Amino acid sequence: MCETGETAVPLPLRRERSRPVDRRVRLQGRPVDSYPALPPEAERGAVRRVTVVGEEVLGRPCREVTEFGTPELSALIDDMFVTMYVATGAGLAANQVGVDLRLFVYDCPDDEGVRHVGHLVNPVLELPEAGGRRLVDDSEGCLSVPGATMSVPRTDRAVVRGFDKDGNPLVVEGTGYFARCLQHESDHLVGHTYLDRLSKADRKDALRQMEDRREEVFARRAEKAAGLGR
Repeated sequence: MCETGETAVPLPLRRERSRPVDRRVRLQGRPVDSYPALPPEAERGAVRRVTVVGEEVLGRPCREVTEFGTPELSALIDDMFVTMYVATGAGLAANQVGVDLRLFVYDCPDDEGVRHVGHLVNPVLELPEAGGRRLVDDSEGCLSVPGATMSVPRTDRAVVRGFDKDGNPLVVEGTGYFARCLQHESDHLVGHTYLDRLSKADRKDALRQMEDRREEVFARRAEKAAGLGR
């Protein structure tokens, strides 16, 4: 069998070669030749308290960001980055630090081990059409549901369009685990957590896990924050 536009080659002579993966870090959706383990934002930021499911700010849609390039927006992003690292997260939405703005940060690998780092302001999530959509059931947790993990179906591809903190347009594409991250954080900005995608029984199980493990999780976060001198 051959693809459109190719000349058929006898099977014994034909070798399929997989395209090599570009392992460079993707910063704001674009590859960079080098990048530090701890982003500059996290070096500058101050740790904030992570909100917990049940708090009102997590249950309502966030407001659009209307002012770009401000010191306040930059400081919020810095704080969100260091808070995400202290909590050992792959992404963090603004309402998870008590701020109801349409903004999230991320530092997340995809299924090929490529690291994706950045922030998105006023993001709009785009998923594949239903006919071309592939759902993957995989384990998912949330920094606002500390200590709980449950299996959640998500599409294996996602695109998010938005802006950076200075108002420049961004398009970020994700596959695998990173696509899951983009969908998870986009859910936060419309007032949902992954618990809203669970059955009643699974939601009850997740909340029970949280009650059993939350103090241990909080202790680990405090220890990590102390290690960073925050």
